[in-house]
Amino acid sequence: MNAIAASTNRKVNVPLGDRAYDILIGPGLIARAGAEIAARLKGRKAAIITDENVGPLYLNALVESLTASGIASSALVLPAGEKTKSFEHLMTACDKVLEARIERNDCVIALGGGVIGDLSGFVAGIVRRGVRFVQIPTSLLSQVDSSVGGKTGINSRHGKNLIGVFHQADLVLADTDVLNTLSEREFRAGYAEVAKYGLIDKPDFFAWLEANWQSVFSGGAARIEAIAASCQAKSDVVVADEHENSQRALLNLGHTFGHALEAATAYDSSRLVHGEGVAIGMVLAHEFSARMNLASPDDAKRVERHLREVGLPTRMSEIPGILPPAEVLMDAIAQDKKVKGGQLTFILTRGIGQSFVANDVPASEVLSFLKEKHPQ
Repeated sequence: MNAIAASTNRKVNVPLGDRAYDILIGPGLIARAGAEIAARLKGRKAAIITDENVGPLYLNALVESLTASGIASSALVLPAGEKTKSFEHLMTACDKVLEARIERNDCVIALGGGVIGDLSGFVAGIVRRGVRFVQIPTSLLSQVDSSVGGKTGINSRHGKNLIGVFHQADLVLADTDVLNTLSEREFRAGYAEVAKYGLIDKPDFFAWLEANWQSVFSGGAARIEAIAASCQAKSDVVVADEHENSQRALLNLGHTFGHALEAATAYDSSRLVHGEGVAIGMVLAHEFSARMNLASPDDAKRVERHLREVGLPTRMSEIPGILPPAEVLMDAIAQDKKVKGGQLTFILTRGIGQSFVANDVPASEVLSFLKEKHPQ
């Protein structure tokens, strides 16, 4: 891990040929959004999609910035929360974008966290068979993960993110000032995705986080550096495997277990938010890897120790309320997007920063493991 950069602003380019785009990271980017968008896109209209939590904080400032740069805008404010990723709200948003007469060179702007980004990207990908798309992520989780890479979608009763399209953004503006309004719980949940990049294939980054996580939480240069390093890590994987045919699946470390836990709580954010599910899932992935004699139990303990130190849950028993039996969790795992030909695919590890895609994982082993971790 390099020393913390002196600059307060960072740029990460996602080099996808004629679909390449920039991720700008630093303070004050919402105030500069109009100028940054106008410099890159030909259209002069924008449909903003946000939610009831974020809209009152930042919508007016964004509209003022767009207006100052000659971009006319309209806005849709949706309910906050994971349940907004539904067909009902997808259709509402599509109708709003069409009503605003957004054309292909105009843009949809997602102003919010991962839920708004996923839904808005799906809208941008299907209205008029694709319009321009700008992400303004307002949570740490969305700044380092969901706003980058082109995955969009909504949830189904069968599982999370099962309906969607790949639609890359044209610009990502990660305004680090907005993170100051996050609750401690929301920031911690986003940090789980930051730690994930170290655990995938950057052991030096994970060690840096172990030493510097308090500075990341307090803000300033360390926070910007951690976000930039995370975005660069994701960009590298996306460019190598845009449509998740092979190595991009590594970005789902901890997510197979985590998504099953989210489904088991009916996406009730009072019980479990996405990053918390990922934190528990990453510990489970390392423990399962140790059970399969792929990695040392000490690595799993190290992962759990760090995530617990920053305040994240690391055990299923820490999720409030009653979880369904292990067999029900297995049903959710069987619906995971990484399942191929009915065979389970997990992201496992041989150690810190040594994750790999494991195909044809025996379902009987997973079920037995879950029963141990979640006795009824």
